Amino acid sequence: MIKEYPMTFEEFVRQFSSEEQCRDYLYQLRWPDGFVCPKCGCDVCWLINNKVYECKSCGHQTSVTSGTIFQDTRTSLKTWFIAIWWITTQKYGASAEGLQQVLGLGSYETAWSWLHKIRKAMVRSDRSKLSGLVEVDETYIGGEEHSGSTGRGTGNKVLVAIAVELLSFGNEKRQGLRKIGRVRLSVIPDASIESLLPFVTENIEMDSEVITDGWPSYSFIKSSGYTHTVFVQKKKKDDESSLPHVHLIISLLKRWLLGTHQGAVSDKHMQAYLEEYTFRFNRRNASKRGLLFYRLLEGAVNCPPLTYDDLVNPPNIESLPW
Repeated sequence: MIKEYPMTFEEFVRQFSSEEQCRDYLYQLRWPDGFVCPKCGCDVCWLINNKVYECKSCGHQTSVTSGTIFQDTRTSLKTWFIAIWWITTQKYGASAEGLQQVLGLGSYETAWSWLHKIRKAMVRSDRSKLSGLVEVDETYIGGEEHSGSTGRGTGNKVLVAIAVELLSFGNEKRQGLRKIGRVRLSVIPDASIESLLPFVTENIEMDSEVITDGWPSYSFIKSSGYTHTVFVQKKKKDDESSLPHVHLIISLLKRWLLGTHQGAVSDKHMQAYLEEYTFRFNRRNASKRGLLFYRLLEGAVNCPPLTYDDLVNPPNIESLPW
C-alpha cells in the first residue's frame, strides 16, 4: 500500500501538480511490487516515450491507464484526480451538475459519464463479506405504486435487497446492544428464492446468523450454511421495529436519494447509486479524506474500462449477479 496520500487540498495540489506525478502514483497503485505484464505475467519491460511499457517477453504494450477507467481518456489525469478528490470530500454525495461546475466541463453528459465510471470504481472485487449477525430485508424504491396495490410483489418501484451487519458494543451492563457495521444494497428483480439466495450468498459469510421476517422466500437460509432467525411480527404497526437496523438504512437511503439527487434516479441506473451510497456509508467514520481518495483511485485502476454506451445501457436486472 502506498504510504503517502494527501490529507488536505493543499497537499493534494502539491503532490499532483503534473501529469508525471499522477502517472507515477497510478503506477505504484497498479504495480506495487513492480511491473507485471497483464498478458503473460513477465516482470521485465522497456519504457517507451515515458508512457508505454513493452513486455520483454511477449512484446505486449501497456500503460498505467490501459485496462482502467482512465483508458482512452482525452482529459489530463490531473483533472481526473481533482474529480476523484472532490467526490470523496463531498459528505453527502456528488451530482453530475456539481462535478461539471467544479471541473468546468463543457457538457453535462461528460460529467455524468465520469461520475458513473467513478461509481463503478467504488465496488471492490475483493471486498470481504458481511459476517456475524446480519439483518436482511427488501424495500421498494422509485415511482409511485399502482393504485390499490399492496404487498411485496406489487407496485412499479425498483426492489432493493438490504443486508446490514450488526456489531456489539458497550459494557456488561449493556450486553445485547448493537450498532450498524457495514451494509450491502442490490437491485433484485423480485422477492423470490431465486433472487434472494444469490444476494445472501454473495454478500454474507457462511455460518453467520441471518435475521429476516417471515417471508417464505427466506426458507433457503438455514439449509445454505447459515443460522436463520425469523422475527415474528405480532402487530402490523410493528413493521419497522421488526428489523430496526435495516429500516434505518432504508430511511437514510431514501433521504439521501431525495436530498442529494432530488429523487431523479432512473430505475436502470439505481444500482450505481446504491454502490455510491454503500461506499460512503461503509466509510462514514473515516477521519482521513486522503485515505478515501486513495481507496477510490485503487478501485479505479482495478476497474475495467467502460464506454459511454456501457453506462447508458447497463445490464438488465435479470442478468445481474445477485
